Amino acid sequence: MKRSFVCCLFFCASNLFFGQDSESTRENFQYRIKSTENTIKVDGIIDEGEWEGHEIIEQFYNHNPSDQGFAKNKTEVRITYNEQMLFVYAKMYDEGKRIVQSLDRDSDNAHWNSDSFTIVMDPINSKQSGVLFGVNAGGAELDGNLSIESSFTFYSETWDERWFSAVRNYDSYWVAEFAIPFSSLRFSESNLEWGINFIRGDKIENFYYTWTQFPVNFNGIDVNYMGTLIWEKLPTSKTNSLFVKPYITASSQKTKLDDGFATNEEFDAGLDVKIPITKSLYADLTLNPDFSNADVDQEVVNISRFDISLPERREFFLENNDIFTNFGFENFRPFFSRRIGLENGESVPITFGAKVTGNLGPNLRMGVMNVQTKKTDQKLAENNTIMAMNYRVLKRSVIKGMFINRSTTGDNPVDDHSQNYGLEFNYLSEKGNFNNWVSYHGSKAKDFSDGHFFGVEGSYATRKFGTGWVFNTLNDHYRADLGFTPRLFNFNADTGEVIRQGYTLANPWVRYTFFPQKEDSAIMRHGARTWHYFYFNKGGFFERQNNLAYDIFFRNTASLVVSGTNREIDLQFPTNFLGGEFDNLPVQNYNFWSGTLEYNSDIRNQWTYSAGGTVGSFYNGNITTLFASSNFRFGHWGNFSLSYDFNSIELPDNYGNIDIHLIKFNNLLSFTNKLFLSNTVQYNTLSDNFSVFTRLQYRYAPLSDVFLIYNQNNDTNAFDLTNRLIILKATYRFGV
Repeated sequence: MKRSFVCCLFFCASNLFFGQDSESTRENFQYRIKSTENTIKVDGIIDEGEWEGHEIIEQFYNHNPSDQGFAKNKTEVRITYNEQMLFVYAKMYDEGKRIVQSLDRDSDNAHWNSDSFTIVMDPINSKQSGVLFGVNAGGAELDGNLSIESSFTFYSETWDERWFSAVRNYDSYWVAEFAIPFSSLRFSESNLEWGINFIRGDKIENFYYTWTQFPVNFNGIDVNYMGTLIWEKLPTSKTNSLFVKPYITASSQKTKLDDGFATNEEFDAGLDVKIPITKSLYADLTLNPDFSNADVDQEVVNISRFDISLPERREFFLENNDIFTNFGFENFRPFFSRRIGLENGESVPITFGAKVTGNLGPNLRMGVMNVQTKKTDQKLAENNTIMAMNYRVLKRSVIKGMFINRSTTGDNPVDDHSQNYGLEFNYLSEKGNFNNWVSYHGSKAKDFSDGHFFGVEGSYATRKFGTGWVFNTLNDHYRADLGFTPRLFNFNADTGEVIRQGYTLANPWVRYTFFPQKEDSAIMRHGARTWHYFYFNKGGFFERQNNLAYDIFFRNTASLVVSGTNREIDLQFPTNFLGGEFDNLPVQNYNFWSGTLEYNSDIRNQWTYSAGGTVGSFYNGNITTLFASSNFRFGHWGNFSLSYDFNSIELPDNYGNIDIHLIKFNNLLSFTNKLFLSNTVQYNTLSDNFSVFTRLQYRYAPLSDVFLIYNQNNDTNAFDLTNRLIILKATYRFGV
């Protein structure tokens, strides 16, 4: 009760002090869209009269790395529509020099590190979510969905929809045209005002320009600082269309067993279906899904005491995934989709998956998902249900709730089930510079005591200053079978036991940024930041980490980071993370320091590189880490990168003396913006794995692809084959 009273007082005070109204960009930047009777050809060629009579936007502002002044190079934007499509035309003036990193689709590097043009929209006008469409000057496309985490807008490029674009380059400008079907957008028929903004990437000048003007401490895609797209009326034609996306695969796999090799050849098929319920609410179904075309997981060197999370790469779990995954904190996620259909990195077959996501009115966003897995030799069949909702209150704040149920199914004697539930409140000021989040989560499981989590997280940021705070407490009994809670599990290397141990975390941070006044300064901005972790349990303090860093960002896009870390650990259990040939680290107090230096070169050059290193003490010994990577770009068609991470750990006696090597080679060949060949070769001595992953992708129609995939794994000692897999997969999307 006392804790609740303190939280209420805190929110009232913060609302008065930090939540002052700001002048709305939605009021100051408005575009009145008119329909067109002309035929708009999306070809990058502006025919006479094609775009006449439509309002023109021609004033953009500097946004990043500096938010002062008007854009140096002019940009023109016009918008119109017919009954089926929303059309956008953009003309980017320059001096004829442009940078195109790649033609790869849905690539951060190809888009944001190239000359580019991006449209961000909030059709629901809720300032909580949205969509993104963009092209670079070579014609590579990017689309994604927008979501808010804390006070910042992020996007996931894994969202994929049907739309069309064309780019054409001229001597002193380049042109981009877009045609976005209304069936690819989620909107309310009664809402005649959409949030919208435009971002132009001018890489020769190293600037991002935006239509609306707002502070640099918010990224250009921020949903709060959009302008307004005003409609006289919305299209009356049918904009909701069901689409079906079947697939077929043929595969051959060779796997090493104790007594030789096993070969397995399969022919399989499955189906994805998207069903419109309303213009803003959709259902997704997947039957016998196959995720072989997902990107390969990147090898990492984990020399910590806990598991690390790898990003979700499977299509079904990615679209609108933020409604399910934006609960919890960095090392506490009550739902983590990689717990479904994966076990120790190996695939678990999924029979079917179904989810409904979208908006029920302007304030309520919801999601329901159910996934059924098959029984394997290592794992029983399971049914998993996840429900989540976001309800907007005040102006930008959100109440969020979730419920998770996992249970075994099928003919088996084991009755294993668990439930998780949670409620969160995220207060976000109108300007977005202050936010504070309060969370409570609980768990129930058969033959298991009830568990709970309580957390507070917030931040306050201005253009130069920022500070934040985190306070979490997690008890021993919390159980999240579909979540990610690595610090809850502690391995006793002497006994082989996994001990559940709750903890309390305090994590404050502060940063300050300087902006040089001279326009010809080689430095665009620089500043210091410090962040700290303090861990406590029933026995009191047991771990802390103090960090201090200084960042320098140069006008030519290069950067330099210097940082230092001090850690103190009262080790609770004997630990070994270097291998069974070494003795376990004993339970005692450890205090160690390290310093890191990292430099990243000008990303606009054909040859780019980054390099750095860490030197310091490590538990009862020392560590030296060196890392370097390099990328060479051949025009826009080829990128070849090589990276090397070296860790040398020297602990006394027989606690560990080891050199760890991680080598990665990646290359991407963009033959066109529809045909790609990617290769990844990885060598990791810590995980004893050498892997080769090759994928040829041809997008022959919107959302329709052919993939040819080759994947091989060997050990790093004798390079004996572990497994080899060849897959041919074809998908086709057609609407009904």
